[in-house]
Amino acid sequence: MAGKGGTGKTSIAAMLAHVLADNGYNVLALDTDSVPNLAQSLGVPADEASSIVPLVLNERLVEERTGARPGEGWGVLFSLTPRVDDIAERYGVAVRPNLKLVVVGSINASRQGCLCPAIALARAFLRHVLLRERDVVIVDAEAGAEAFGRGLAEYFDLMLCISEVTVKSISVSLKLVELARQLEIRENVIVLNKVTDYTRASALYRKVVGERIPFHVVRYDENLVRLEYEGKPVTELSEDSPFRVDVTRLAQALIPGFR
Repeated sequence: MAGKGGTGKTSIAAMLAHVLADNGYNVLALDTDSVPNLAQSLGVPADEASSIVPLVLNERLVEERTGARPGEGWGVLFSLTPRVDDIAERYGVAVRPNLKLVVVGSINASRQGCLCPAIALARAFLRHVLLRERDVVIVDAEAGAEAFGRGLAEYFDLMLCISEVTVKSISVSLKLVELARQLEIRENVIVLNKVTDYTRASALYRKVVGERIPFHVVRYDENLVRLEYEGKPVTELSEDSPFRVDVTRLAQALIPGFR
């Protein structure tokens, strides 16, 4: 899940994770934002969510696996291939029996730079789960192009670029698709979110993008706005909620074998 800030990618990531789990998939959700909040949208209790330490800020874990602590400075030797095969099991939060969350976090201190122990651990972990997990891995990425610049988006099968129905937001999505293609991501889809008028939204999209990139629509849902205002998870939406219905249709269109 990529997109500019405020487009609703975290809500869509959470809803998609539950929709797939409802249909028998084993889902691993990863939050790679510098301000992680996927846990709340998934339904992790607030006290538990607030106590989760992102992997890249877990200095003991980073040092244990790479041989160096974050922020130790340039010239420090550390492993670029740390052991990561047990991280999902040890540090994942079980949201439900077939849905687990790992808060990876992002690099939010300039002194750490692009090549540091924390980012080495994050890249190794993402590479492991994207290449080894048999079912579905959903990554809620940092807003904007951060994931692409850090090289964290390699090995994805599909990028969903979440966009609002504005020229600016759709144009940002176009740039992110270009970056995704440079990393050889196999399939890219733009999702127009918070749509109130399908005809106007699709007309604007075709004006800006044309037919180059497929798109899907997720309708505006006042109930989702209320839940987010109250800090409640997406699972409290009813089965006939426009948001839930449209994310389910998105899964049906994009996920092979979805029932």
